[in-house]
Amino acid sequence: MKTVAFKTLGCKLNYSETMAIQRDFEQEGYNITDFDNEADIYVVNTCSVTQSANSTCRRTVRRALRRNPEAFVAVIGCYAQLEPEEIAEIDGVDAVLGAKNKFKLLELFDDFEKRSEPIVYNSDVNEAVDFHNAFSADDRTRAFLKVQDGCSYNCSFCTIPMARGESRSPEVNTVVENAKLLVEEGFKEVVVTGVNAGDFGRGTDENFFMLLQELDTVDGLERIRFSSVEPNLMHEEIIHFTAESDKIQPHFHMPLQSGSDKMLGLMRRRYQSDLYRQRVELIKKLMPDAAIGVDVITGHPGETDELFQESYDFVNSLPVSYLHVFTYSERPNTHALNIEPQVQDSVRKERTHKMRRLSKKKRFNFDTSFTDEVRPVLFEGANKNGAMLGWTDNYVRVGIPYNPQYENRILPVRLGARAKEGYLIGELTAEAKQEQKVIAELVG
Repeated sequence: MKTVAFKTLGCKLNYSETMAIQRDFEQEGYNITDFDNEADIYVVNTCSVTQSANSTCRRTVRRALRRNPEAFVAVIGCYAQLEPEEIAEIDGVDAVLGAKNKFKLLELFDDFEKRSEPIVYNSDVNEAVDFHNAFSADDRTRAFLKVQDGCSYNCSFCTIPMARGESRSPEVNTVVENAKLLVEEGFKEVVVTGVNAGDFGRGTDENFFMLLQELDTVDGLERIRFSSVEPNLMHEEIIHFTAESDKIQPHFHMPLQSGSDKMLGLMRRRYQSDLYRQRVELIKKLMPDAAIGVDVITGHPGETDELFQESYDFVNSLPVSYLHVFTYSERPNTHALNIEPQVQDSVRKERTHKMRRLSKKKRFNFDTSFTDEVRPVLFEGANKNGAMLGWTDNYVRVGIPYNPQYENRILPVRLGARAKEGYLIGELTAEAKQEQKVIAELVG
């Protein structure tokens, strides 16, 4: 059987979809190998978020062909939907599949032989109406479960609606069954993910809150997190339910993009800064130890020095834990291209650096505020230079001396000083050490 290698560019949702396609190949008997190894088939799942998508795609294709010049190369995903002809011009590409067809590789090709001319399967993004279940694994402890795809918003800077189509999702019971399968495979934690996960159930009588309520009842599922949820969709009932749940972790990620109301208007966001502050204040009132992550864009057209400072001051005033900072990047056919003034690249980068310095400060202050506290940590299996890492319930990175018997276990850990690698040095409580010792003796 032929050997297949996969490369994912972009978000966790892309990773989950790549894994779904990989499992399809495995079920058909194909051998899976690492992308840096020689393979007969290379599949590149692309991203469209930044302007560098083209050059990143080209470099990735060249990497594959250096391993095997005769390999069949398929480029799929968001960038393939937006710029199919551009990708088809990359030397060595054999197939380009957009949003509707990216899950149909095995259906559309049977021999995967090198072609003299690439074949392009691309259709109007509005034809991408099916939902494809997918999940990806993180070190055998956490699974990222796709529950929603597409986006029906129209933010000024974003190409995702053009790349993935309208918002769509499966029924609640389908997601619950998928979560049960992940529990059977041994996962302790499930991260609910999507392009706009909070929009789950659009056009139906179900919604994201109902989904969380049902996931909370899944036997054996010990931890639930949800990825980025828009502030206007982070309804108070969701926050209250999270505070009451034993499974949903006190960890929120809410995109802000700008702390300036004028910029939020230019960005075509569906809320203003007051609503965002209200959400943060309610979270911290009900869950003082909760982690809150924030997405911010710097250098969007129309962002003057004064408006950037307004955004910076707003974020600085919030009791949030860390930032994901993105430098604005021009994307074809987006409304932002029509907004003036444009911001110089050097100014964009300077603002990004300033926001990222703020993020490091907030992350450090948040993490170290729990020094000497005991919190539950789910440990991963990898050996990181003698350390074993994991995440607390409220998303603090913790490391202890490596011990393989702790893999995929949730254990109480006393948090200590911050290591130079960025995690807190932890120590199992005396009770936990004794319990693990007994378990080891029984197993041994």
